Amino acid sequence: MTFRHRHLLGIEPLHPLEITELLDRADHYATLNREGRAPRDVLAGLTQINMFFENSTRTQASFELAGKRLGADVMNMAMQASSLKKGETLIDTALTLNAMRPDLLVVRHPNSGAVDLLAQKVNCAVLNAGDGRHEHPTQALLDALTIRRAKGRLHRLSIAICGDIAHSRVARSNIMLLGKMENRLRLIAPPTLMPSGVAEFGVEVFDDMEEGLKDVDVVMMLRLQKERMDGGFIPSEREYFHRYGLDAAKLAHAKDDAIVMHPGPMNRGVEIDGTIADDINRSVIQEQVEMGVAVRMAAMELLARNLRAERTGTEATA
Repeated sequence: MTFRHRHLLGIEPLHPLEITELLDRADHYATLNREGRAPRDVLAGLTQINMFFENSTRTQASFELAGKRLGADVMNMAMQASSLKKGETLIDTALTLNAMRPDLLVVRHPNSGAVDLLAQKVNCAVLNAGDGRHEHPTQALLDALTIRRAKGRLHRLSIAICGDIAHSRVARSNIMLLGKMENRLRLIAPPTLMPSGVAEFGVEVFDDMEEGLKDVDVVMMLRLQKERMDGGFIPSEREYFHRYGLDAAKLAHAKDDAIVMHPGPMNRGVEIDGTIADDINRSVIQEQVEMGVAVRMAAMELLARNLRAERTGTEATA
């Protein structure tokens, strides 16, 4: 066993071997889930608290289902109606939760670094379900698993990440993970949606979809993060789709067997044509949702194993 982390806060600290171990475990869970044979004793006796300071459907449901399939006692906290509205600080909230002695804490927060701060104040394992523009590690891991299952490998592929890269924690985590696994990365976006310092990412940069998609193996579209935009980043949604929305004409520049991805929720007719999103021969968007549960099961199992070992003073074993 190589995965020795107490928390899963981001992709940056992970070694390629640790990524591979987590994906291998998740692949196993994907098979068990399809067969209806998820082992409900893995997290038996452990308490999982989901704290979502931002609204979420897919990620929160996925973490909840993952915990329940492994036998955890799962509690969802409605943070929008919590004591934070009454002036309580994040640290006070963390200390209050810590006194309840949870084992796994899943946190989504609108501010970058908030999840890391919280992890420093609690005695349980913390999983980052997305913090501001910083990271969304389990999304990158589920994307990686989806690619590996579709392509048979996760290295030396040509992968295009397209759209609102500047505001996307999904893009940031994927750039790190896919780069660690020796893939060739292309970022495609209008200049207003390209992050500053992009030249330091070790990627190729394009502002033209047809040029950027030429001969790629994977096309990863991103949602326009309108809630994080405070200015005129695009002229109009119609113009954006014309230049940067994925349709059949643009996809034709990728390899014939290129797969299409999107982390959801999708804005059909803005980021991606509905026909492409629903094309069972090209789109793996539904597989991404399925792999999300498996990846989160694997992450929680590995962290719980390390937590138990830490508490008992024993060595974590596979």
